[in-house]
Amino acid sequence: MFLWGTATAAYQIEGAAGEDGRGPSVWDTFAHEPGRVRDGHTGDVACDHYHRWREDVALLAGLGAGAYRFSISWPRVLPEGAGAPNPKGLDFYDRLVDGLLAAGVTPVPTLFHWDLPQALQDRGGWLNRDVAGWFADYAAVVAERLADRVRMWITLNEPFVHMAFGYGMGVHAPGQALLLDALPVAHHQLLGHGLAVRALRAAGAAEVLLTNNCTPVRPASDAPRDVAAADAYDVLHNRLFADPVLLGRYPDLSAYGIDAPDDALGVRDGDLAVISAPLDGLGVNYYNPTRIAAPAEPGLPFADVGITGHPTTAFGWPVVPDGLRELLTGLRDRYGAALPPIYVTENGCSQPDELTPEGVVDDQERIAFLRDHIAAVDRARAEGVDVRGYFVWSLLDNFEWAEGYHQRFGLVHVDFATQRRTPKASYHWFRDFLAAR
Repeated sequence: MFLWGTATAAYQIEGAAGEDGRGPSVWDTFAHEPGRVRDGHTGDVACDHYHRWREDVALLAGLGAGAYRFSISWPRVLPEGAGAPNPKGLDFYDRLVDGLLAAGVTPVPTLFHWDLPQALQDRGGWLNRDVAGWFADYAAVVAERLADRVRMWITLNEPFVHMAFGYGMGVHAPGQALLLDALPVAHHQLLGHGLAVRALRAAGAAEVLLTNNCTPVRPASDAPRDVAAADAYDVLHNRLFADPVLLGRYPDLSAYGIDAPDDALGVRDGDLAVISAPLDGLGVNYYNPTRIAAPAEPGLPFADVGITGHPTTAFGWPVVPDGLRELLTGLRDRYGAALPPIYVTENGCSQPDELTPEGVVDDQERIAFLRDHIAAVDRARAEGVDVRGYFVWSLLDNFEWAEGYHQRFGLVHVDFATQRRTPKASYHWFRDFLAAR
């Protein structure tokens, strides 16, 4: 069965930041620091999904979506990151899962979508190896409550982005700009993933996935320096997070001056066996390809020179639908029999959506984007890639991280002053598409 669905994340939609025992996350802290998020926006209220989840489940049912990928807020379940669970937090996800199942929608929870409890950040965050074990304990708590009804689980969302933006460049929470000193975050996230796989299996989870943001990397020219730079970027963005999981080893990091990856990342005996535990699927989030040239100045061994000659989204990202086919076939070619079935767990675009006085959002650009990217998935499947699902990002307009509420990705328009939901033209298009498909 092919899963069609939509996706969201807890901090981006839930709100209720201080209610019912929820502890603060790194994103609560980060968003309240002046200058971190555009116009000082925070996720304190977001889409108020915590109180309006029934309305949102009804939107999913009306869409005809077969599945809903959402994330569980670690600090809502474990306010201190570890220790005693918060019963009201678990109760919320209990109600949500039951509501989804009653509506005929398969729940697909992600355990970590960047909202690390601040209490664990105070103990070093993902730079502290111990967080991997605490993550597994959290996975066990959630699975004990939900695994009797939830079949498919995702451990981490986009560990590359969390490492690079949160710890490498500091533009996301927790706001640390460590550059290559952030690399242990990669290993600790993957170790946490592996330990969580073990905990989920023990609780009866039937299917476990890992999701990463992936990009096909294109050299700016055929010049050897550009080709080498593109390979270096591919290692950092894609292979650093796929090779250990699928092949049981880290890629060559010599382009970064690292001759012993295990030492640089803090790998211990047995870690890679834990990380490479078999998966039931690989989640792939795709937005655009990346074009890389050799750097003009010393520093990192690559320079992102951008994709040209294509239309762009409101975020300025190039719209390259065939890049998704390129990515999917490339994963198949690289990993062969080691590659489990693939689920496209995020794909979507931000557009300058405006609600007319008549209550209409005519987002034709988003419709074209989705139509063309779904066609790219179909082409990849025709070429033999085992793709088993596609999730639109996102169900709702929401808090878009450092951009606050300035980027709208939703199939449903949200008026953040009133919390009124208005399905866009793309919602109706996707509903009709699913009905016909």
